[in-house]
Amino acid sequence: MIARHVHVTGRVQGVWFRAWAREQALAEGVSGWIRNRPDGAVEAVLAGTEEAVETLIAKLHDGPTAAKVENLRVADTTVPDETGFHIVG
Repeated sequence: MIARHVHVTGRVQGVWFRAWAREQALAEGVSGWIRNRPDGAVEAVLAGTEEAVETLIAKLHDGPTAAKVENLRVADTTVPDETGFHIVG
C-alpha cells in the first residue's frame, strides 16, 4: 500500500471534479478523500496499490470533461486509517 497527497489547480471546482474522482477511485480500488480548497484548488489523499494510485493520478491529470487541469502536484504521505473514498466538506 502506498499513499499520495495530490493538489490540483485549474478549473476544478463547480465541474463535478470531486464526484468524478470518487467514481474513478472506487473503480480503481483506491481509498482516501477529496475536498475543495478555499483557493479554488482541489486536494486529495489517495491510498492503494502503487498501480491503482498511479492510474488514478494519471486520470486526475485530465479530469472530467468540463474541467481544465492546469497543474497537479503529488507528494508521498501516510496511508489513512479509514477505508472507502470520501468527499470531504
